[in-house]
Amino acid sequence: MKKNIAEIIDISNEIYGKGLVSGKAGNISARFKSEIGDVVAITPTLKSLSNLNEEDIVLVDLDGNILTKGKPSSEVNMHLEIYKKRPDVNGIVHTHSPYATGFAHSSKKIKRYEGFGEIKVPYLAEIDYQKPGSDELANNASEGLGEEDVLVLKKHGVICVGKNLKEAELLAVFVEETAKTQFVTYMLNSVEDNI
Repeated sequence: MKKNIAEIIDISNEIYGKGLVSGKAGNISARFKSEIGDVVAITPTLKSLSNLNEEDIVLVDLDGNILTKGKPSSEVNMHLEIYKKRPDVNGIVHTHSPYATGFAHSSKKIKRYEGFGEIKVPYLAEIDYQKPGSDELANNASEGLGEEDVLVLKKHGVICVGKNLKEAELLAVFVEETAKTQFVTYMLNSVEDNI
């Protein structure tokens, strides 16, 4: 369990350092087996991911019962609903990265690029805006994700999932770089070439 908590702290620092989250935004979690069944370790509410320590990470069961001190992220139910519907997922990274979130606030969709598996659909899946922390968001996000590994939350951010937390983090970085590339492409294509 300490290894899982240490990984959450490390990856929280990494995604903060890479600019995928800022301030007190974003949250991550990892599922692991314990003697009582599946346990989810999740980042706390209203605390920056840049400076977490072991005591900040909150353990919950899949029913949302808090097993340790602290208050889990307000998005805990979204994480739990995804874990319940996706037994293959053991890591979730929810970011508010600038380029991907810019797309989430626009009418443009993020194209799915090669780099993380086969391209089965041309664009990343997305769902309409639901209030952060709400049961509606938890249910719609877990349904909207389906068998995908990325979900754009309109006017909110992005969820990336993986078989482990590191895979989810790598995907979050890839999605942000994809969004950045598309943004630059849109800008370059919109400028008249006067040369």
